[in-house]
Amino acid sequence: MNADFRPGRAVVAGAAESDLGAVGEAYSAMDLMAQAVYRALDDCGLSARDVDGLFCATTQSRLAGLALAEYLNLPEAYIDSTSTGGSSFMGHLARAEAAIAAGLCEVAVVAYGSTQRSLGRKNTSRPEWNPYESPFKPFLPATAYAMAAARHMHEFGTTREQLAEVAVAARQWALLNPAAWEREPLTVDEVLSSRMVSYPLTIRDCCLVSDGGGAVVLTTPARARGLRTAPVYLLGSGHCTTHLTISNMPDLVNTGARVSGSIAYAQAGLTSSDIDVVGLYDAFTINTILFLEDLGFCAKGEGGAFVGNGRIAPGGRLPVNTNGGGLSYCHPGMYGIFLLIEAIRQLRGDCGERQVQGAEVALAHGNGGVLSSQYTVILGGPSTV
Repeated sequence: MNADFRPGRAVVAGAAESDLGAVGEAYSAMDLMAQAVYRALDDCGLSARDVDGLFCATTQSRLAGLALAEYLNLPEAYIDSTSTGGSSFMGHLARAEAAIAAGLCEVAVVAYGSTQRSLGRKNTSRPEWNPYESPFKPFLPATAYAMAAARHMHEFGTTREQLAEVAVAARQWALLNPAAWEREPLTVDEVLSSRMVSYPLTIRDCCLVSDGGGAVVLTTPARARGLRTAPVYLLGSGHCTTHLTISNMPDLVNTGARVSGSIAYAQAGLTSSDIDVVGLYDAFTINTILFLEDLGFCAKGEGGAFVGNGRIAPGGRLPVNTNGGGLSYCHPGMYGIFLLIEAIRQLRGDCGERQVQGAEVALAHGNGGVLSSQYTVILGGPSTV
């Protein structure tokens, strides 16, 4: 975002998911994206006729912006379909806010959809050939994250039990979320004894493979007056790209979240101690540990110990991934939009049993590629602006 960024130029007005889980082959990614858009608009009391800005991405459409504009019959809408993987939607949120402030649109929608479970992941997200990695036949993305986990264990003494604590905490949050895919309790021993995918990560250290879509609506402060939802404000955002392929990652235990987080904190005038609820892109259990460190919630190397003793679980000192995360709630391939939806709901007090009492500031951190693109967003309720 620009150096002259200031909060309050646009507000988040609506948020919703599409159907989640396994929707069946009759649905397309665009069906779910549009379904989420309609629900998010209904959430705040707007309609598709009000929309003049579309920000979207999906691996299942080569020209996602054009496809969504056609689907919604919005031929004159301002379009941005930049893709940085799972972090795309944090970037879309920031650019939608900037576009509204610049007068390019008045009601913008950030959207995603995927049917990777119903169609099969290999049919919805084909890997590109990499001459430095592909000949060795890695099982991507799991192999890439397993390398980061193994390196963290080597350098800092992190244990598989500590990784498992992340999955257990996510499951405990999921049990409080009626929309979560996983509905059975999970123990550390069950994580450790489950099928090994890529050492040291078992299947329970890995995210779900689900269908699903999500959408977020932004508009001007003036247009937001009189809508049925309380406004949520973008307080700061930051982005950092360090590599594309895991063989080019400068340091397997230090991610670009350190840079993206510092930019977002500076824009918001806040620090990690001001955050009430945290959403981290937990495609794998190591992600949560790395991002807690790089976003300043604990020192580098201390993430494994930090997540122990229920610290990030319900009732713990730091609520993390309160919807159940990609590990237990849903993960349709590009998960970032769902972090934004949960942050918005927490700040509006709409989360029922999993509601974090008094939540005024939320951090949502997106990850794209294989720890490649990091995007941090800080959101606040009305009292923060």
